[in-house]
Amino acid sequence: MKLTMLGTGNALVTECYNTCFVIEDNGLYFMVDGGGGSRILHQLKHAGFDWMDMRHIFVTHKHVDHLLGIVWMVRMICQFMNHGEYKGEAFIYSHKEVLDLIRDMAGKLLLQKETRFIDDRLHLVEVHDGETMNVIGHDITFFDIQSTKAKQYGFCLDLGNGKKLTCCGDEPYDACEEKYARNSEWLLHEAFCLYSERDIFDPYEKHHSTVKDACEQAEKLNVRNLLLYHTEDKNLDNRKRLYGEEGSQYYRGNLFIPDDLESIEL
Repeated sequence: MKLTMLGTGNALVTECYNTCFVIEDNGLYFMVDGGGGSRILHQLKHAGFDWMDMRHIFVTHKHVDHLLGIVWMVRMICQFMNHGEYKGEAFIYSHKEVLDLIRDMAGKLLLQKETRFIDDRLHLVEVHDGETMNVIGHDITFFDIQSTKAKQYGFCLDLGNGKKLTCCGDEPYDACEEKYARNSEWLLHEAFCLYSERDIFDPYEKHHSTVKDACEQAEKLNVRNLLLYHTEDKNLDNRKRLYGEEGSQYYRGNLFIPDDLESIEL
């Protein structure tokens, strides 16, 4: 089982892509978010994926750096279905607000001969807080992270053998997520910047956390592997080293700071 980061940056990055990723197991793919535009297709290609294999897509929330790449995926899926070049079905999972936006944008931006496949072969699947669905052979529980900015969901994926992977979305861990995050084999958590550079990037003003904050929280939650993403992009060449040095002061587990297109064995 493998996780590939298609993008690792926050909303305003220009040197890397916005945070989104793919979880792969036995030839099946679970794609999470789409970044901010058509570059999602470039990232999938250069990660070695065929975009047509992304049959299960989860969208955490409506912010443009997560949603607009999904609009491009919808366009490609519907267009290729219309041309008879896309076989089978596809599924997009999210809460109602996001699905309504996708449906509305598709209706306004795409042709009727393309949008006719929505709810026929392209299924928009509404998820609810605490609901578990079996996706790519794994039970995945979706949960509301209680964001005050925009309704946002995370998820907890059953890895088997009593292990789990928990994604907190792109906001700091909240106590409502404890039953999912505690004792996770993998925790995916945003880290807007280094704590030492908090006065430069103002993460708290943007309702984000620092490397130190995320690592302290992971240590308290007894997380074995912590993956940090949704960062600034001002020093990408040294990001892995600098974030690792700061994080290791507060977290004793395995710390991962991936680059775009990097894959990690789960």
